[in-house]
Amino acid sequence: MREYDFVVVGSGIAGLSFALKAAKHGSVAVITKRKGDDSNTAWAQGGIACVTSSEDSFDLHLRDTVEAGAGLCDEATVRTIVTEGPERIRELTEFGLLFDEREVAGQREPDLGREGGHSKRRVLHVQDVTGLEIEKTLLRELERCAQVELLENHMAVDLITAGKLGFAAEDRCLGVYVLDDRTSEVETIRTDRLVLATGGCGKVYLYTTNPDIATGDGVAMAWRAGATIANMEFIQFHPTCLFHAEAKSFLISEAVRGEGGILRNSRGENFMRRYHPQQSLAPRDIVARAIDAEIKRSGAKCVYLDITHKPPEFLRERFPHIFETCLRFGIDMTKQPIPVVPAAHYQCGGIKTDVNGATSLPGLYAIGEVGCTGLHGANRLASNSLLEGLVVAHRACEALVREQPPTHPARVIPLPEWQPGDVQDVDELVVIYHNWGEIRRLMWDYVGIVRTAKRLQRASARLRNLQREIREFYWNFRVTVDLLELRNLATVAALIVDSALSRKESRGLHFTLDHPEVEDRHFKRDTLLSRT
Repeated sequence: MREYDFVVVGSGIAGLSFALKAAKHGSVAVITKRKGDDSNTAWAQGGIACVTSSEDSFDLHLRDTVEAGAGLCDEATVRTIVTEGPERIRELTEFGLLFDEREVAGQREPDLGREGGHSKRRVLHVQDVTGLEIEKTLLRELERCAQVELLENHMAVDLITAGKLGFAAEDRCLGVYVLDDRTSEVETIRTDRLVLATGGCGKVYLYTTNPDIATGDGVAMAWRAGATIANMEFIQFHPTCLFHAEAKSFLISEAVRGEGGILRNSRGENFMRRYHPQQSLAPRDIVARAIDAEIKRSGAKCVYLDITHKPPEFLRERFPHIFETCLRFGIDMTKQPIPVVPAAHYQCGGIKTDVNGATSLPGLYAIGEVGCTGLHGANRLASNSLLEGLVVAHRACEALVREQPPTHPARVIPLPEWQPGDVQDVDELVVIYHNWGEIRRLMWDYVGIVRTAKRLQRASARLRNLQREIREFYWNFRVTVDLLELRNLATVAALIVDSALSRKESRGLHFTLDHPEVEDRHFKRDTLLSRT
């Protein structure tokens, strides 16, 4: 059995930031199921929203965030994260991250981008590969830190809690079982300060901008351990994913619209004029529904993002990654509009936490996309996610050091080793792949941008059957990464559907034809799910 003062599951901006800070207070393990740079963060293009300009203010950033969140943001949390952002950005730059700059009146200043829902330019970026540069910067720092052990190709299976072990005292997190994918052995890792930073669940949908690792692992594990889950009905669909038969999950950053890109339908019309005063820069929930409506109305397969009116040299310099990727698929964005469709992008709900990342289960924290702090409400404001990861990681470390010293009495509770039971190797992988495909298809068809009660009920019934099949498979066969991801996908899909069925109104990212209006009297509140 390994033992660490801190264990963090996930290697994106939140997990790595936490690990670097926690290393000053003890031993740290970072568990990641693939390589260190396999994270949602590495795929983030747009940047980090942060007040750095004299033309901007914390109050404006707060107002934009709350307006996008459709009445469900926790304003105290929003203010904390917005106001603490600049200091966390400064720490990133001290690690060597260089955000893009421009020269104004002989002075260098940040080259700020603008995205949907923002009233000012406030998005710091590194061309259109901001997340990748952040990931590389943090991993470089991690390599220099002797107190941190990076466990690649290790996948967390389940949390170990006092309650599961039958102790009558206060339930709390005691550690985690982890599958070493290289040896197929499950290890016991002990800690009473465990942090989930596993990102979101985009792969629960057929079409997503997320990488393959985004299978909802953290939410599923926390749910099985008894932690409270919040607002899982609010899944953000990014309006502009590249539409091409050979392109897999490639995002066209909202920054393209921020620099003047116009959404047009198959007839070349700027259709967003009919939907919102901010047109193509309206909040994401509005733009995604508008595109969905245009596609269904016209029968077209996609809409188009047109930025051909901008100088070619500007586009190649500002969006080199997008330009080269589109060109590889035969699309020259300097001369022709980019075909785009919405795709599942971001989980606005998650494990319910406070602004420090503390969950309802003592000893367990959740930071980044996996947690639900109240920042995003019913719809995330563009580029607030990386900011939240930085700020909450910092606060979580401070809180854990302050509130849970390493001499906690829970350390005397004995932890059992993993018991595989009488199992056999998986002999029919087709069962896993079929169930995986069925979950993703039914979620796309029944629990997408626009919903109905009948579709949600059908999804719920089928998911219950799938969960029974997967549970039987789980207990009879040796665990693998594929099987664990399938198990987690089914759990998270069911949580999304249950949450959506309980919200009988339309708010933010949850739009149902059966209840198309906002209903504050009963539903201006979080949707909370708990097994206890």
